[in-house]
Amino acid sequence: MDLRNRRAVLGAIAVTALAGVTGALSVRSQPSERVIRVRAYKFSYEPNEIVVKLNEPVVLEFTSSEVVMGFNAPDFGTRATIIPGQVSRVRIVPGKVGTFAFHCDVFCGDGHEDMDGTIRVVA
Repeated sequence: MDLRNRRAVLGAIAVTALAGVTGALSVRSQPSERVIRVRAYKFSYEPNEIVVKLNEPVVLEFTSSEVVMGFNAPDFGTRATIIPGQVSRVRIVPGKVGTFAFHCDVFCGDGHEDMDGTIRVVA
């Protein structure tokens, strides 16, 4: 086989291999994460009930315009400090159906103890 034919064969093999790898990567790609925006204010979250699907990757984006607040979801093993004027992000992937509580874990004034909500995971 001469040099020109050898290059053509090797080029065809490389293109075929690359096409196979590209196809495999697209099959394995993660589903896009759903983003839920949550506003924290004295003394509530909006929304205070968040509904997500089982095993659905979700990013919760928290904002506040008042004082430093917190988000703590013990059943998901996650928390965040919410600083006014900034976005705080928490990623969860619910692995169990049910209703799970979250609350503010940074004292933000009288009424702080009532600052809570739920994450409801549905099948």
